[in-house]
Amino acid sequence: MKYIGAHVSASGGVENAPLNAQAIGAKAFALFTRNQRQWKSAPLPENSISLFKERCEEFGYLPKHILPHDSYLINLGHPEEEGLLKSRAAFLDEMQRCEQLGLDLLNFHPGSSLNEMTDEECLTRIAESVNWALGKTNGVCAVIENTAGQGTNLGYTFEQIAYIIDKVEDKSRVGVCIDTAHTLAAGYDIKTEDGFKETFRHFDEVIGFSYLKGMHLNDSKKDMGSRVDRHDSIGKGVMGIIPFQMIMNDSRFDDIPLILETPDESIWADEIKYLYSL
Repeated sequence: MKYIGAHVSASGGVENAPLNAQAIGAKAFALFTRNQRQWKSAPLPENSISLFKERCEEFGYLPKHILPHDSYLINLGHPEEEGLLKSRAAFLDEMQRCEQLGLDLLNFHPGSSLNEMTDEECLTRIAESVNWALGKTNGVCAVIENTAGQGTNLGYTFEQIAYIIDKVEDKSRVGVCIDTAHTLAAGYDIKTEDGFKETFRHFDEVIGFSYLKGMHLNDSKKDMGSRVDRHDSIGKGVMGIIPFQMIMNDSRFDDIPLILETPDESIWADEIKYLYSL
């Protein structure tokens, strides 16, 4: 069974995210557990934690179908000590918030070298950061999102993600989220049936479907290999419908959160219905 949702607002408190997900007919959802534009945020209030759990239970949202996203400020491969320590502290805070909310996934963008270290050095540092955070938390899985490869962002090839996973000590607490728009922008041809099949054959060979914990279903404003991250609404970008048809009719993508991050939230309910119709 497919669990489609969107990255919904948690404005006014995390307890509002399940309500916002329910309102658009979502069977899964993503959220920020804190202000993603600030390094530090106030602790989660006890009543917010309780209400969040109650509403998830009321609407049938299981932890494995909820994919929190960490702050975009965080760079776990930061080449400078100050930036690295700030990023690690913020990431740990995000992991601990997931623990408090009873969630077992945290989606994150791997990191960037900022042209100050080699890709291997940066990828190794990302893995070290993950190991550090996992050692201070329990149960929460660090979910690496593939990137478009914009600027010096790493994690845009399956090999780079596999390199990080290989250096994570507790393999049971690391996973992957595949973003369709990022995948195309990074140079993987998922627009055609043959290209999609080959891309995910390669994914399974290099990383393995056992690590797939979620997906972001986004069309793209930019074409294959552009290395530019610009999301578009389903069917309104350059991707066409084939990749979404393939996902909806492939059991390998069952029972994980399939999350819209498309730009027009006013049509999320329609996009969810449309994806199920495929």
